[in-house]
Amino acid sequence: MRDTVDPDFASFVDARQGRWLRTTYLVYGDLQRAERVLLRAFTRLSMHWPKVDDPDVFVQRLLYQPVLRPWNRDKPFQGEEDAVKLALAELSPAQRAVLVLLYLEELTEFEVADLLGMSQPAVHTHGMTALSHLRTALGAGDWRDAT
Repeated sequence: MRDTVDPDFASFVDARQGRWLRTTYLVYGDLQRAERVLLRAFTRLSMHWPKVDDPDVFVQRLLYQPVLRPWNRDKPFQGEEDAVKLALAELSPAQRAVLVLLYLEELTEFEVADLLGMSQPAVHTHGMTALSHLRTALGAGDWRDAT
């Protein structure tokens, strides 16, 4: 067992942990769960650090793929009163993940598809549906309304 932490690994974690905690929280809707998932992802990365080609993709897969599993149906944002969080809670886990990855992580539809193991058309559909539901829930109306 190692007694020291690789400085490159430590700087990688320092640079990304804040952003990923925010996005993971928005996907899972529970701060403690987001912290556990992020800690587990960084722990797994630390065990594979020398062998990982792209640590960002490695961690992102560990963060966002579990939310898509069928048994992951916890109601997000319990006890929240913020309109945005309540609107996010109404989305499916896949829609939340796609929305966060497209608009907060600023990934392309193809990158999100690869990351989540979906097809690009499925990512596009989830993204458009999520955005439409979010806009409607927040009072911006449906973008398809011509009136």
